[in-house]
Amino acid sequence: MNVIDRLTQAAYGLHIADQIALVAVPLVAALVFQASPETIGVLVACQAMAHLLGSIPSGIIVDRLQPRSVAIAATAISLTGFLGVTVSVTLANLPLFAITILLSGCGIVLFVLVALSIIPKVVKAENLAPANARIEIPRAVASFAVPLAIGLLVDGEAARLVFGGAALCAFGALAVTLKLPRLPEAPQKREKLLKMVLEGGALVVRHPLLRPIAACAIFWNLAFAALLVAMVPLILDHYRADPGVFGIALSAFGGAAIIGSWLSSRFSHRISPNIILLFGPGSSVLAILALLAIPPNGPVEAIYASFFLLGFGPSMWLIVQNSIRQLVTPAQMLGRVNAVIQTAIYGVRPLGALAGGAIVGAASPGAGILFVVLAFGCSLAAALFSQLRAVRSYGALQIEVTRQ
Repeated sequence: MNVIDRLTQAAYGLHIADQIALVAVPLVAALVFQASPETIGVLVACQAMAHLLGSIPSGIIVDRLQPRSVAIAATAISLTGFLGVTVSVTLANLPLFAITILLSGCGIVLFVLVALSIIPKVVKAENLAPANARIEIPRAVASFAVPLAIGLLVDGEAARLVFGGAALCAFGALAVTLKLPRLPEAPQKREKLLKMVLEGGALVVRHPLLRPIAACAIFWNLAFAALLVAMVPLILDHYRADPGVFGIALSAFGGAAIIGSWLSSRFSHRISPNIILLFGPGSSVLAILALLAIPPNGPVEAIYASFFLLGFGPSMWLIVQNSIRQLVTPAQMLGRVNAVIQTAIYGVRPLGALAGGAIVGAASPGAGILFVVLAFGCSLAAALFSQLRAVRSYGALQIEVTRQ
């Protein structure tokens, strides 16, 4: 079994656990803790806060330490966090719930960053997109299967048990990473930590491709986090549907992500990257506009169709931008640059969750969805008015980078 196979297996365990948390946090908050929309927003923000607080330190760790050791540490941290979440739900301890959700997320952030840095060490440049797709498919599969299971099965009692399943998945990921071999380490100068962080951030800001990728990710994830907070009250108050519709809608999102990731792995050399870089955020705008068009007491199938469209394009976008940043970033800076991009991708989710909770609490779920439309529109604009439109092939991009 090669390195990519083991990384993929570990990714299945951690992404299933992460998806359990993504779906279960707002549901557990409502069903177990009887939380208000504002409190749900805070708890979703705590989960997403791991990316805001942990990405940059994790990027430095990835650049300076042995990748195998980092992968093992990442899965162990996540396991510890999910065990703590299980205890907090059993004890109905809301502060402990928030803290341990944050800890479990920090482990997942570290694993994602080290996996992205390992891939270019073990595969050739022309095989980056298929390899990235393989690592991304576990996230897509988890985002389909987990919400569906929770949506169909969750109730007040089951909500107390779901995080035990997350801990088991994290334990499986730890067992797999223990079997990874030692991997090449990029040569590093012993520099001050602040200087290392600033170098990674400066490259993202200066680079004509990395900068719009980061901007596109910031607005998209701001919107997505707000959507997660707004959807539960929207489903209950506007659509008059069962709470399980939320989980099934996220499952439709995940099913679309599976298809998008599979298409990327099979046809990455036939589809121009710039098409995907524009289609991802563009399809998101269409998906939310379709969601807005659903009338009160409308068919739940229309909700599922909107979430399917929301998952399809962005899953392909994620794989393409992963490959681009691996190609244009110097090897010794890959951990830090990935960390900056990951911060952009997920670090703004706490802000989106807080904004969504505040808007829904002060106005209505519909107002929260209008905020989501605006943020997705800004994501599309960031891609549309940039050099991402000109990226027509990975080969040409690699030649251009080699000449620099």
